[in-house]
Amino acid sequence: MPDSVATTDLAYDVERVRADFPILSRTVHDRKGKPGKPLVYLDSAASAQKPRQVIQAISRFLEEDYANIHRGVHFLSQTATDQFEAGRAKVATFLNAPSERSIVFTRSATEAINLVAASYGRTFLSEGDEVILSVMEHHANIVPWQLLQAEKKIVLKVVPVDDDGVLDLDAYRDLLSERTKLVAITHCSNVLGTVTPARVIAALAHERGIPVLFDGSQAVVHGPVDVQDIDADFYVFTAHKLYGPTGLGVLYGKYDLLKTMPPYQGGGDMIESVSFAGTTFKAPPSRFEAGTPPITEVIALAAAIDYVESIGREAIAAHEHDLLQYATQQLSQVDGLRIIGTAPGKGPIVSFALDGVHPHDVGTIVDQYGVAVRVGRHCAEPLADRFEVGPTIRASFALYNTRAEVDALVASVLAVKEFFGA
Repeated sequence: MPDSVATTDLAYDVERVRADFPILSRTVHDRKGKPGKPLVYLDSAASAQKPRQVIQAISRFLEEDYANIHRGVHFLSQTATDQFEAGRAKVATFLNAPSERSIVFTRSATEAINLVAASYGRTFLSEGDEVILSVMEHHANIVPWQLLQAEKKIVLKVVPVDDDGVLDLDAYRDLLSERTKLVAITHCSNVLGTVTPARVIAALAHERGIPVLFDGSQAVVHGPVDVQDIDADFYVFTAHKLYGPTGLGVLYGKYDLLKTMPPYQGGGDMIESVSFAGTTFKAPPSRFEAGTPPITEVIALAAAIDYVESIGREAIAAHEHDLLQYATQQLSQVDGLRIIGTAPGKGPIVSFALDGVHPHDVGTIVDQYGVAVRVGRHCAEPLADRFEVGPTIRASFALYNTRAEVDALVASVLAVKEFFGA
């Protein structure tokens, strides 16, 4: 993901894009046969809506080609296997990974991080060793390391951010030491939208021989990610934020690292041979994919990637950046509204608080106007504590959102202010 994105592409046809998403044509809060409000979906950072192309890919596979994979010799199994492994290759190309052997499928980005913590962490980290995180991390990139801390007595160090939400690189440099054994940092904050300088983070760690994991769950959605360019040792993301299905995560790992790591779970399809005298395991990625994998979901993710690529990741980034700028400008004019996180080059996420009104009340009332936002601490409680805000309201923008929907958000927030006299 680039540190900043281009200006808006005037050729971007958002209405044509919206037509691909059936759910965006519905209304919400219909009453007594009367249509409700048009849906304004501004919660894509939590989970993105699905285009018709992805929905159809799921239906087609289940209707025509479904079978379990890898172990079957019959036609359907071979067909399903080919499609599943083609999905792995497509993900590798999407990330510019050097080989599809570096792509491991998991149930979620959360499980992908847990895999690294449980396999790499248990194998190579010892008491007193340090793992560096940032204060911006999603709980999915905090709790697995805390579990490892309780088991192995490792030490967690935390990189702070400034008042704009910019990662403190000087503090990061100072935290790196001979005891640092892993860096695990978000590529794009799910609360602030801050895009971290991945190349610099990796380069500074690699000077000391320290591997780096990036949580890219937000980053891959909003711009190109090249794992070789940033020199990530591990990179994780989730399908459902990338217009794909739930129940699927991706772990990229440098193959030489994956080969050193023991299995995360045991079961079928990850073994070479099993006897009661002992078991031997396949090479990565199979080693980390015990049991029946998420076959349908991988095929659907491939369709989602095709969809995103058909529009163009640079074009999507430019469109979303325009929405971010416009939303920031419009929301900044609302008296008593405080935007949390104003880092340069941030992703299309705006978290804010409204003086005198609890965020849950804001979320409930704007929903009556058809506007779907996220409220709470967004699975990032340490970051909420850093900015001393508690819960916030988060509007997150995607390739299908419009300036008119930003206007609807602002109008609904003004209605909240009027209701509470704030």
